[in-house]
Amino acid sequence: MNAGLQNLSLLDVAIATLLIVVNGAVSAALSLGLGRQLALAAVRTVVQLLAIGYVLGWVFAFDRWYVVLPLMALMTAVAGLAGASRGAHGYRGQRVDSIVSIWLSAWLVAAVGLFAVIRIHPWYAPQYAIPILGMILGNTLTGVSLAIERMTEELTARRDRVEMALALGATRWEAAQGPARQAVRAGMIPTLNQMAVVGVVSLPGMMTGQVLAGQSPLQAVRYQIVIMFLIAASSALGTVGAVLLTYRRLFSAEHRFLATRLRERGAQR
Repeated sequence: MNAGLQNLSLLDVAIATLLIVVNGAVSAALSLGLGRQLALAAVRTVVQLLAIGYVLGWVFAFDRWYVVLPLMALMTAVAGLAGASRGAHGYRGQRVDSIVSIWLSAWLVAAVGLFAVIRIHPWYAPQYAIPILGMILGNTLTGVSLAIERMTEELTARRDRVEMALALGATRWEAAQGPARQAVRAGMIPTLNQMAVVGVVSLPGMMTGQVLAGQSPLQAVRYQIVIMFLIAASSALGTVGAVLLTYRRLFSAEHRFLATRLRERGAQR
């Protein structure tokens, strides 16, 4: 018997909202000082999700490519900016590198999914294009963010060894490949961990949503497999792209390590 998806009232949402008190209690009990951050995060969650709900309702009703594409571009730009906000060290141009790596990888992989795998018509159908790109962006953002953070931290920690290798005649890539490998590994691990437990420890959001909406579990699983592989490909491409762009920013064509370009977050303008 298919009970169908139950509509939630504002009272239901309010009851769920009270669960955030658990986080506040943990913070207070352990003197973490996170009470204000938790409250702000909860408010932002509600406001942002309500806002996107209204926006998506309008976009779904309007259903035109010149409405869908700008929204997708805005989502990508926000993801790129968020991807450059981690780490104790940064460099000029980091936001551009983050946006470019996320934009190229996520849109390329999303295009493969929409055009070659799912084959939706029209290609800009918002109920497919926006959620699929959103899931890809969210995971690619994580990979890119971790990769840039690890690359800058590794280069900062290994500065003496990198400069010594260059002084002894190593090329810029030979000197940077160790930190670069560590950065790519750090960026890819979250997706690999997610793939290792999907369906056993956790049921992904897309699959859960389809099952709740009455879709066949096997059909929902097929969609989730496609999404997981799209996410894995985009995360890998975005991570590698971000590391290479960071490498080009911090090493000159004359095989010099431009360590002075690395700045602590508080010192950046």
